Amino acid sequence: MTGTTPAPQGGPLDVPALLAQLTLEEKVDLLDGSDFWRTQPVERLGIGKVMLSDGPHGLRAQHEGGDHLGGLAAAPAVAFPPAAATASSWDVDLLRRLGRALAEEARALGVSVVLGPGVNMKRSPLCGRNFEYFSEDPYLAGHLASALVDGVQEHGVGTSLKHFAANNQETDRMSVSAEVDERTLREIYLPAFETVVTRSQPWTVMCSYNRINGVFASQDPWLLTRVLRDEWGFEGLVVSDWGAVYDRDAAVAAGLDLEMPSSGGVGAAAVRRALDAGTLTEAEVDRAVTRVLELVSRSQAALAPGQTYDEDAHHALAREVAADSVVLLKNADGVLPLDPRAPGAVAVVGEFARTPRLGGGGSSQVTPTRVDDALTALRAALGDREVRFAPGFALADDAPAEEVARLRDGAVEAARGAAVAVVFLGLPDAWESEGYDRDHMHLPPQQVAALEAVAAVAERVVVVLTNGSVVEVEPWQSHADAVLEAWLLGQAGGGAVADVLVGAVNPSGRLAETVPVAIEDNPALGNFPGEAGVVRYGEGLLIGYRWYDAHALEVAYPFGHGLSYTTFAHADLEVQVVEDGAQPRVRVSLTVTNTGERAGKEVVQVYVADEEASVFRPEQELKGFAKVALEPGASARVEVELDARAFAFWHPVLRRWVVEPGTFTVLEGASSRDLRQRATVTLAGEEVTLPVDADSTAEQWLAHPALGERLRAALEGTGTAHMLFAPETGQMMRAIPMRRLARFPGSPVDEEWLEKAAAEA
Repeated sequence: MTGTTPAPQGGPLDVPALLAQLTLEEKVDLLDGSDFWRTQPVERLGIGKVMLSDGPHGLRAQHEGGDHLGGLAAAPAVAFPPAAATASSWDVDLLRRLGRALAEEARALGVSVVLGPGVNMKRSPLCGRNFEYFSEDPYLAGHLASALVDGVQEHGVGTSLKHFAANNQETDRMSVSAEVDERTLREIYLPAFETVVTRSQPWTVMCSYNRINGVFASQDPWLLTRVLRDEWGFEGLVVSDWGAVYDRDAAVAAGLDLEMPSSGGVGAAAVRRALDAGTLTEAEVDRAVTRVLELVSRSQAALAPGQTYDEDAHHALAREVAADSVVLLKNADGVLPLDPRAPGAVAVVGEFARTPRLGGGGSSQVTPTRVDDALTALRAALGDREVRFAPGFALADDAPAEEVARLRDGAVEAARGAAVAVVFLGLPDAWESEGYDRDHMHLPPQQVAALEAVAAVAERVVVVLTNGSVVEVEPWQSHADAVLEAWLLGQAGGGAVADVLVGAVNPSGRLAETVPVAIEDNPALGNFPGEAGVVRYGEGLLIGYRWYDAHALEVAYPFGHGLSYTTFAHADLEVQVVEDGAQPRVRVSLTVTNTGERAGKEVVQVYVADEEASVFRPEQELKGFAKVALEPGASARVEVELDARAFAFWHPVLRRWVVEPGTFTVLEGASSRDLRQRATVTLAGEEVTLPVDADSTAEQWLAHPALGERLRAALEGTGTAHMLFAPETGQMMRAIPMRRLARFPGSPVDEEWLEKAAAEA
């Protein structure tokens, strides 16, 4: 040890010098939290503690005590819309602004790291935590999350990208083994993480609770070191999800740096035992300690006292984000927007109109600074137009039948003779939360019954949905002229919904997940949430729209869908190859015109289809998007650049990304099933030669550029050649491994010849 010089207060730390001064005991202690939310300090060296806090859509800072399931109070903060909503904005600039606001609040609350965003895939609509995740598509999730991370970290606060990886259910989440083949991991469940890491370098990555192919994520060296650091170049700290550590010593060796919350010394004791036994080295401990110190060093800006934020401005931003996240699913005969000057009463039905849900249950619950309800906001927006209200239904499932009937009768009375009934339906708080999954996609029966009763007496009906994950709409949407998917919109959501209903905001949200007709159509059916501690990802690459497209299934509303109060035309698609070869780049451009009478925003979506591949590929995949705002009659040229990954697949043999030579189709449109234009592009790609050995099939040997000719020459004129190339038997024989063919009577090659030829190729 070379002294005990304290670290400077308020500035970056001299990490190498501090590391040299730490005792081994202090190093081990630094790898454990000091309490529920804070890292361990070393006071004699001036190493302070830093606070991590839940907060992907609003801070949940608990300065005294703590819990990770949202049961205890937290400091007030602006409750922004969760990811299920903001993903529907398809707006990277908006997400970046949201990130900046989160950083300002974090600094005001003394929080150094915001625990989010979550980029796990929406494998099933039943996942109880879907409200906290972005999408069923990794490209969309990755780019939106990257923008949010940039917004936070550009202002001196860290993020924690979570939950790494394959954490796509809540059932048995602490120990379930997600059984996923590597190609599916690489193309579906890892790319959103990869995008955020490589584009934005989050300060921390949070490992998930579950196992992946039998190995806990918290102690998986392939995941935490080989993929995350060696391949993607991650430079930050890996933190455990709260309580995710199994074997602490194995976790340190695998690349998990910080265990949270405090283990009460259990984790430190395991590390010390491993050091004493020689199964863990001090160098491995130093590696993790260095990352903890680097996190403390870069967190100094967030620790400066007296920082504030403009709560009114943040509330206004929350309203803007919420309004841009609303998706207009249906609007028959232009029933929306509502006109404040039109004759006839407006009936507002549904308890959610006056008792809004802000977010889902569990660790991301925020104590809001204020709450706007839609009923109050709608009354203000409609001015002198009569607005009647009835709660319509009870939020509790066990409400007495008499109360249910009374509430339904009240809804009918309010809607009778009304020009329009706006019915707020949705999922009660207890129906979706961290910690457990849903059993079905239905709305509560008493809500559907109330809608049917209202539709029988009201002239026109508008449904506003409150839900963190999609619900079935087919059983009831015939009773609605318009349907707004309003998700969970945070504390300003009531005003945002009113803005969209009256047309103060033109809806521009687009679905970030498919709404299936029924849960029976979902690809995870039968493989969710698993059994006996194992969940098999049997659908492989085909989650979300990839599944529905591959099976030509009808859907209620497709991925990317969303209507507007104006219309847009797409024209003049051009596709230009900027670079070719193994790492191609393609520029896609088109003209979008607002052909309606209102200003609005269009989301241009670019999909890619591989016309002929050596492996199975989805029908089409989202590979680019852009959101453009246009005044009535205005046009804009939109450009989207496609990089090599837009055309590549993870090669299951070579275990790397490959762009094969051939023709690809580039499709653009307003949803995955509203494709307006298409063009083909031919790419040189990369000529791939697969390795061949004695156990490769005859077909593989014959296809090899060098070994094929050599084998043909050896077989020429033999009975083996006749069998391999005969029209009747050839295909069957060529599927046999060469080592086994070499054992057949009369074979002109033996195993020694095969081994030598393969080694020389």
